[in-house]
Amino acid sequence: MFERRHVLKAALGAMAAGLNPGQTRAESAPPAPPAFTRDTVVDLARTIAAKPYAPPPGDLREPFAGLSYEQFVGIKTKPGEAIWAGENKGFAIEPLHRGHIFSAAVDLYLVDNGAATRLPYDQSRFDYGGLKVPEKLPDLSYSGFRVLRRDASGAEAELAIFQGASFYRAVAAGQNLGVTARGLSIRTADPRGEEFPFFRIFWIEKPALGDNALVIHALLDAPSVAGAYRFTLRPAEATIVDVELTLFPRTNIDHYGLAGFAAMSLYSPLDRRRADALRPMVAAANGLQMLTGAGEWLWRPVSNRESLQFSSFVDSNPRGFGALVRDRDIAAYQDDDQHFEHRPSLWIEPLGEWGPGAIQLVEIPSGSENNENIVAYWRPKVPLIAGLATTFAYRQFWCWEPPTRPPLAIAAESRSGRAPDGKHRRFLVVFSGDVLANASRTTNLTAALVTSPGAATNVRTFHNPAAKNCRVTFDIDPAAENFCEMRLVLKSGEQALSETWLYRWTP
Repeated sequence: MFERRHVLKAALGAMAAGLNPGQTRAESAPPAPPAFTRDTVVDLARTIAAKPYAPPPGDLREPFAGLSYEQFVGIKTKPGEAIWAGENKGFAIEPLHRGHIFSAAVDLYLVDNGAATRLPYDQSRFDYGGLKVPEKLPDLSYSGFRVLRRDASGAEAELAIFQGASFYRAVAAGQNLGVTARGLSIRTADPRGEEFPFFRIFWIEKPALGDNALVIHALLDAPSVAGAYRFTLRPAEATIVDVELTLFPRTNIDHYGLAGFAAMSLYSPLDRRRADALRPMVAAANGLQMLTGAGEWLWRPVSNRESLQFSSFVDSNPRGFGALVRDRDIAAYQDDDQHFEHRPSLWIEPLGEWGPGAIQLVEIPSGSENNENIVAYWRPKVPLIAGLATTFAYRQFWCWEPPTRPPLAIAAESRSGRAPDGKHRRFLVVFSGDVLANASRTTNLTAALVTSPGAATNVRTFHNPAAKNCRVTFDIDPAAENFCEMRLVLKSGEQALSETWLYRWTP
């Protein structure tokens, strides 16, 4: 059995040479499986952070270099070849091939009874489709992996996928893949240029019989930081992922993001510029929900903008935030292929206090529904300091409905269009909730609207207690400005009856 210091020394030497540990070992007799604990990854991250950064091997030989998307997705795992398939473990692991945009080599280790064994590349595991491949390929490693779990029918269904940079996705039962989470964001949309950390090695713990949890460890690396991650996946009505991370900065980092995610919004009734489009809405997320440290519920619809837009929601010790799909009716999308109504909402709850900072929202112009143009993350005010380890933890709910919801009316629908006078923009916000059916609480119902810059006119409310909703319409005059920030909340006297609806109009 190798001692941990020997394992770290071997791994570091391989990385310093620009290789991954698996490539070095593949050239010699395989060692005994090294002992593994969660501290193993922390020690390795600390060690490599003290050394110059070495990029991962990204070179791929033919026929895998330059694969088209169609060729790449044509490479599939053969039936029954997933790790632990048929072992009644509750989970199975499907290693993913390298190719297309996923060229970087990622090492996978299986951990069993405290011993970690590298999973070598096995070409017999794959059906290569129409590709002609040599009879014997070298050890190519992998690009990531997929987590499978048996659904109610007994068939293996996708639960999560870790592939590309520090990206991963998960779903609840019956959902399609949607929003993408990020292990770490660095200088996102920053003029200095974004840095993309990547998960270099994964260690996947073999679950015991009857376990309903899968533990995955990952080594993150980037020019400015290394990190140790621990993911605990627990599928239930929602798929819960607990994320614990320790970061070891190589340099000072003043712009980084925790619990980041990206989603797609091509157009919606709020920003529908494609008047001749067949589908009324094309979006994998409808908006950004936030629960501030002070207990205020905020809802910010997201949009595909004509120009790059940044929004910052300053807070301290946020209680939760995430990308939500609020419209679960196929009629809202009219898409029998993509089924956006089946995409997951992602709700995030910090574990522990995160201190002061801001939720950053970036809305990126996009002409394709294949682009995830909506990005959000928590940006701490306190920078990362070179050589100083910093830990964070949070819980993700990949769900149909978040476990924590506003005890108020919510903004169920947002629409906009040209006002009848042709000069102004008209908005409609529909609030919905049980409180709006309560006559004693809605006697003095008003729509409190603030706009800056510009002014709001023609503000009207249409309260329907029987339908438990209130429709608010208003026009905005931006006063020759190229944007207008809006803040709307239903009130009865000074008491808020709804979450706070926020939006930025841009031409």
